[in-house]
Amino acid sequence: MGDDTAATTPYGAWRSPIDAALAASHGGRPEYVGTVGDEVWWTAPRPDEGGRRTLMRLRPGGAEVSALPAPWNVRSRVMEYGGLPWTAVPRPAGGPLVVFAHFADQRLYVYEPDDPTGAPPRPLTPVSAVGGGLRWADLRLHADRGEVWGVLEEFTGEGPTDVRRVIAAVPLDGSAADDRTAVRELTDVRHRFVTGPQLSPDGRRVAWIAWDHPQMPWDGTVVMVADVTEDGRFQGVRPVVGETDESVVQVEWAADGTLLFVSDLSGWWQLQRIDPDTTGDGVIASTRVGPHHLEEFGGPLWTLGRRWFAPLPGGLIAVVHGRGAARLGILDPRSGELADAPGRWTEWEATLAVADSRVVGVAASAHSSYEVVELDTRTGYARVIGAAHTDPVDPAYYPRPVERTFAGPDGREVHAHIHPPHNPDHTAPDGEVPPYVVWAHGGPTDRAPLVLDLEIAYFTSRGIGVAEVNYGGSTGYGRAYRDRLCEQWGVVDVEDCAAVAEALAEEGSADRARLAIRGGSAGGWTAAASLATTKLYACGTVKYPVLDLTDWTGEGTHDFESRYTETLIGPLAEVPDRYRDRSPAYRADGVSAPFLLLQGLDDRVCPPVQCERFLAAVAGRGVPHAYLTFEGEGHGFRRADTMIRAVEAELGLYARTFGLTPPGIPALELTD
Repeated sequence: MGDDTAATTPYGAWRSPIDAALAASHGGRPEYVGTVGDEVWWTAPRPDEGGRRTLMRLRPGGAEVSALPAPWNVRSRVMEYGGLPWTAVPRPAGGPLVVFAHFADQRLYVYEPDDPTGAPPRPLTPVSAVGGGLRWADLRLHADRGEVWGVLEEFTGEGPTDVRRVIAAVPLDGSAADDRTAVRELTDVRHRFVTGPQLSPDGRRVAWIAWDHPQMPWDGTVVMVADVTEDGRFQGVRPVVGETDESVVQVEWAADGTLLFVSDLSGWWQLQRIDPDTTGDGVIASTRVGPHHLEEFGGPLWTLGRRWFAPLPGGLIAVVHGRGAARLGILDPRSGELADAPGRWTEWEATLAVADSRVVGVAASAHSSYEVVELDTRTGYARVIGAAHTDPVDPAYYPRPVERTFAGPDGREVHAHIHPPHNPDHTAPDGEVPPYVVWAHGGPTDRAPLVLDLEIAYFTSRGIGVAEVNYGGSTGYGRAYRDRLCEQWGVVDVEDCAAVAEALAEEGSADRARLAIRGGSAGGWTAAASLATTKLYACGTVKYPVLDLTDWTGEGTHDFESRYTETLIGPLAEVPDRYRDRSPAYRADGVSAPFLLLQGLDDRVCPPVQCERFLAAVAGRGVPHAYLTFEGEGHGFRRADTMIRAVEAELGLYARTFGLTPPGIPALELTD
C-alpha cells in the first residue's frame, strides 16, 4: 500500500508484518570468519536451536553447509564474552582438520567433517571440577607441530576472580583429554589477560597482547614478543610496544618480519609498524591525511581474536576504519593511500580473513543485515558469499534512520542514530507526535552501529520511534570521547541520553509525555539510573543490568570486569560513597515510572541478585513493574522463545504506559 492510500492510525496502533518471531529469527550475526584452503568458514547463530552457534563452511562450488550438527555449540566462555572458538587447516587428503571449543563443557574437540566413517568430534582437553573449569579461545592450529595453541583460562578456586590465564599448547593426539599435565604452558611470564600468540612468517618468533588489572584493554596494553625454540618453547620474552596509557588492540607480523599493530597513542586507534629488533617506534603507515580525517582503525577488545586489519601478499593491508562507522578499505602503507571497498556495506565487523588477493569479512548496512562478504583486491569487485541478506518482508517497512549530532551539557557533541516511525500502510493523525524510546547500548565502552535491526523495525513499523545514543564513553570517536565516561558513569551517559530525548521533544519530533528509555547490561544501568535520577521518561525497559555497584566489583561479577569500575567510577577505597550514590539500587526512592526488568538466570556477568536487590528497594513504593526471568539464558538473550517473550513484553509496557493499542500483542501484567 502506498502513502497515498495509507490509513490514518494513531502511533503505536499500526499493523506490521514484522512480528516478534521474525525479529528473533534474525537475531545474531556471522562471526569469526576464516579461510581453510579454498573454503571460507564462520560461526553462525541458531536461535531456534536453543541459541547455539554452529560452524559454517562455504564449499568451492558455492554450497553453504553446516560443519557441525546439533547439539555442538561453537562458543568460548573465556572472559565470559568469549573469543575466536575454532581453528582449522586443510590437508592433502581426508579433508580439513578442525579444533573448536564446545560451549557446554568448554573442552576443545578435534573433528574431521569429511571423515567417511562419520566419527564424532573427539575431546582434546580435560574437564575441570574447579570453579568455571578450563576454557579456551583465540586458537591457532599448528598441524606440523601436532598442537593447537591458544589462551587457556583456568579457575583455581570457586570464586569468579579465582582465575589465571596463560598461553598454552594442546597436543592433537588426545593425550591431554584426561590429563591436565599434558597441556603445555608456553611462557612463565604472567599477565592477568593475554591474547593468543601470533607466529611470525619464519616461525621463529611470536607476539601477543597482555594487560593487567585494574586496566581494561582500551585503557592500556602491552605487546609481548618471544623467540620460539625448536622444541616449541618461548624464551626471551620481552615487551616491545605499549604502556599504561596506550591501548594496543591487535598485533600481526608482516611478511618482512616487522610488527603491525593498532595503537591509540595519538588519540585514535591507528595502524603502525615497528621492527621489534630496534628501539624506535618506526611509524610508517599513519592514515592521518589531515586534521579533519581522524579515524579509528581499531575498537574495544571485548573478545579475543578480533581483527581490524589483515596484511595482504605484496604489502597492501586490509583495514576496518571509520569515524562513528566501520568501513573496509585497502591501505597502501608506502603511499598512505586508502581505497574503500565498493558496495552497499557501511558497517564491517572486526573479523577479517585473507586468501591470496581476497579479503573476507562480515558486513551490513542500514538496509541489510550482516552477511559474509568477499572483496577481490585485483578486480575491486565485492560480493556476498555467505549468510546472504534476504528481505523477509517488503523493505518498505524497514526504518529510515538518520545519523545526527546533538548538543549535550556544556555544548559537548552527542552522537545518535534516529529511527523515526515508518510504515507505508499507516500515517498518524494530524497533530499527533510519536512516542520515542531511547536506546542505551551496552559496554559501556562500545557503540551502536547503524545497521538493519529487525528489533528496531518491530517498534518503528508500529509507530514508535527509536533513538540509539552513542553517549560519551562510546568508541568510534577517538580516545577523548570515550574517556568522557572516566569516573562519570551514571552521569555523562544519563545526561547524553537525556539531551537527545529533550532535543527530539523540543523540535517536535517526539512526544515529551511519551518518552521511554531502554538498555541491556551497561545500557541497563543507564536506563535504570535515568529512571532514578530524572523525571524525563514515562517508563523504561531494563535488561540484564548492573544495578548495585557496591556488589558489582571483585567477587560480585566475572573477573574481566571485576575492576572496571575503578575507571568508570573511581577506586572503591577512595570514593566508597560514590558507589552507593550512583547505584539505582540505592536510589530507588527516585523511581516513579513503570518499568520492565528482564534477566537471564544463568548470567555470570550481571547476576540475578542485582535485579533482586533493586526490586527489594522498589517494593512497597507503588511503582508498577514486571520482572521476567529466563532459565538457561546468560548475559544477552540467544534463544528464540526468550527473545519473542522479551520484545512482546517491552511493547506491552509501552502500550500500557503510553495508552497505545498495538494489535495482536499480549497484555503485560504490572504489579506495584
